[in-house]
Amino acid sequence: MLTAWRTMGKKSHYVKISQLLLSANQGGGGGGGTCLCKAIPDFHFVDVPKGACNYGVLNSNHNIRMFHASSSVLAQRRKEAVLGLKTPKKERRIKKETRTQPPVDAPYVPPKQKLTVKSSRDKIVEIFEGMTLSELAKRTGAGTDVLQDIVINVGEKVDSEFDPISIDVAELVAMEVGVNVRRRLSDEGAVLQPRPAVVTVMGHVDHGKTSLLDALRQTSVAAKEAGGITQHLGAFIVSMPSGASITFLDTPGHAAFSAMRARGAAITDIVVLVVAADDGVMPQTLEAVAHAKAANVPIVVAINKCDKPAANPERVRIQLGSEGLMLEDLGGDVQVVEVSALSKFGLDKLEEALLLQAELMDLKARTEGPAQAYVVEARVDRGRGPLATAIVKSGTLVSGNYVVVGAEWGKIRALRDMGGKVAESAMPSMPVEIEGLKGLPMAGDDVVVVDSEERAKMLSSGRKKKQMEDRRGKVIEERIEIEDPSEDAPVRVELPIIVKADVQGTVQAVTDALRSLNSPQVFVNIVHVGVGPISQSDVDLATACDACIVGFNIRSPSSAITQAATHANIKICTHRVIYHLLEEMGNFIVEKAPGTLETHVAGEAEVLNIFELKGRSKSKGPDIKIAGCRIIDGRFTKSATLRLLRSGEVVFEGLCASLKREKQDVDAVGKGNDCGLVIQDCEDFQIGDVIQCLEQVTRKPKFVSSESGAVRIVC
Repeated sequence: MLTAWRTMGKKSHYVKISQLLLSANQGGGGGGGTCLCKAIPDFHFVDVPKGACNYGVLNSNHNIRMFHASSSVLAQRRKEAVLGLKTPKKERRIKKETRTQPPVDAPYVPPKQKLTVKSSRDKIVEIFEGMTLSELAKRTGAGTDVLQDIVINVGEKVDSEFDPISIDVAELVAMEVGVNVRRRLSDEGAVLQPRPAVVTVMGHVDHGKTSLLDALRQTSVAAKEAGGITQHLGAFIVSMPSGASITFLDTPGHAAFSAMRARGAAITDIVVLVVAADDGVMPQTLEAVAHAKAANVPIVVAINKCDKPAANPERVRIQLGSEGLMLEDLGGDVQVVEVSALSKFGLDKLEEALLLQAELMDLKARTEGPAQAYVVEARVDRGRGPLATAIVKSGTLVSGNYVVVGAEWGKIRALRDMGGKVAESAMPSMPVEIEGLKGLPMAGDDVVVVDSEERAKMLSSGRKKKQMEDRRGKVIEERIEIEDPSEDAPVRVELPIIVKADVQGTVQAVTDALRSLNSPQVFVNIVHVGVGPISQSDVDLATACDACIVGFNIRSPSSAITQAATHANIKICTHRVIYHLLEEMGNFIVEKAPGTLETHVAGEAEVLNIFELKGRSKSKGPDIKIAGCRIIDGRFTKSATLRLLRSGEVVFEGLCASLKREKQDVDAVGKGNDCGLVIQDCEDFQIGDVIQCLEQVTRKPKFVSSESGAVRIVC
C-alpha cells in the first residue's frame, strides 16, 4: 500500500493516496506496490508495509524513497543519515565545448621561482624619541600585542599601547620584527648655537686637492701619501686668518674610492670642487658633481693650477657650464675662484667664498644633550685597539659615554683631535678619534649615545643579529637569481681573495675595485676582509680555501708569515699605491682565466696540381687524391684541420691525413714552399682551390685601465 506525503509550509501533511488520485496496485510477493504520479511533482511516495496505518507520522523503520533513486543509493543515504552526514548536492553538468582546431604549439616556459625572503627586510622605518607602540605598529605593520610581548622580553614595562617609549627600545622592537630603522633626532625646544661649516674637497685624481688643503693649513700631507695621491678620507679643522674655523674633509680622487666620495658628500655642508686649469673636467669631476647634487649640497668651484703656462680657466668654465653647473659668471649661483696651491694665489678669495656660503646657510646645531656623530673612517691600532674617526653632528660627545657605533659598542676611553691631543669632549662639526670600542665599525655608521652598558650590549647584539639575517637573505636571493648553467656557457673559475688594509674605508674601496674585475671567465670571490697587518690566521684561511692575500697600505708581513705562505703556495700581494695593486691583480686574474677556444686561420695554400694513386693493394688502403699545393701565407701543420674553399665558399672540412714535402713526411711546411697533402675523406680537388689550415687557439682576456683609473677585464 502506498502513502504520499507533501510539505506545505512548515508542517508535514500525510494524505491517503486513494483519496487523491489513484488506488495502489496491490502486487504479490508480500511487498507494497509503487505508483508514479507525474501530474503531482511535489509528492513523494513512501513504501508502507501491509497492515500499517496510512495516516500519521512514519517511523524510522519505513523506507523513504525518491522515485528516481535506486536501492543502492537508498542504502548509502541511510548510512549517511545514521552518521549525520549531509548528502552533497549534484552539480549541474555543463557540456564542454569541443575543440575544432588543433592545440597551438608554444615553447615551454619554466615557472619563475618565488623569493622566500620576506619583503620587510628592505623596509626602512623612521623612529624617534617618545613614539608610542601604536605608532610603531602602524609603521612596522605588526600588531600591538606582538610589540608589547617584545618590549616585555627586552625588559621594559609598558602599561598601554599609547605610552611613550625610548628610541633605543623602539629600535630593538623594530629589529626584532625584522625591519630596518632610521633614527630621527629632533632639536625642538633645544638652544641652537652657530657651528663651523663642514667642507668636503672633491675632484679628479692629481688635480691638487690635498695640496690646496696643505696650503690652507700650512702642512704637507700629500708628501706623506704613497705615490703623492690621497688614499684616505681625512678630516681636520683649519683656522682661517679671519679667526673663523672650517672643518675640511679630503677625499681621494681615484676611481676606486667612489664610496668614500659619496660618504664625504653625505655629511658635508659645502663641497669644494677642485678642477685643474690645465687638465679640465675629468670623469671623477663629473662624479663629484653628481654626489653633491644627490646630497643637495651647494658647490664652490676652485680652479687650481692657474699659475701653469698651459692653464685655461675659461675652458674649465665652459665645460662645467655644459655639464649643467650654473656658475656665477653665467648667471647662476655657483661661486668660482681661481687659485694656485703652490704659489698660494687666491686662497683668501676661496676663504671668503666659503665663509659667505656658510653665512647664507646659517649653520646651527644644539650643543646640549647626547651627541649624534657620523663615522668617517675606522682602523685598528696595535696598542689602542679599534679606532673610529667621527664628526659630531649635534650635541656634545663626552669621554666616558657608552656608545653604539653600527653593530659595535663600547665605552669611550679617550677622545683625540686630529692633532693627537686628548680632548674631554667634542662639540658639533668637530672631528675626533674615538677610542674604547669593542670591535671595528664600518665607515658610514652612526654613533649613538646610550644610558648604560646593558642597553649598549642589547642594541649591539640586536644589530648584529639583524645584519646576519640580511646577509643570509641576500645569499638566498643570489642563489635564486643564479640561472642553471647551459652547456654552451664558458668555463668560469673562482678566485678567492682575502683583503687586508690599514683602515675600514680603504678595505671597502679595495674590495669594490677587485669585484669590478669580475668577468665571464673569472669570478672574484672576497672570502674575508679585515683591517690591520697580515697574520698567521689569514694564511691559514687562505690555505683552507686556496685564496690569495691582498694587502694595501700596510706593513710587510714578517718573515715567518712569508715563509708559511710560500710553503703553502699562497700568493701575497702588498702595495701602497692603488694603481699598482689593481694592475698586478688584473694581470694575475688574466693568468687564472681559462680562456676561450677560437679557430684561427694559420695558413693558406693554393692547389696547383692533383695527383691520384690508383691500384694500391688492400693493405695500403683505397685509392687517394693528393693536392699539390704552394703555401702562400702562414704555415701548415699535420695535426691541424684543413678547410677546402672554392670561389670563396667552403666545400669540405676535415683532418689532414698526410703532409709531405719532397717525398718526405713532415710535421709543418712554411710560407713559399710546395707540398703535397691529403684531406681525410675528401677527393673533390680542383686546380685553383684554396686550402686553409685551421688551428685552435686559446684566447685570454685582457686587463684594461682607463685614464680615469677605472679598470676592467675584457673577454
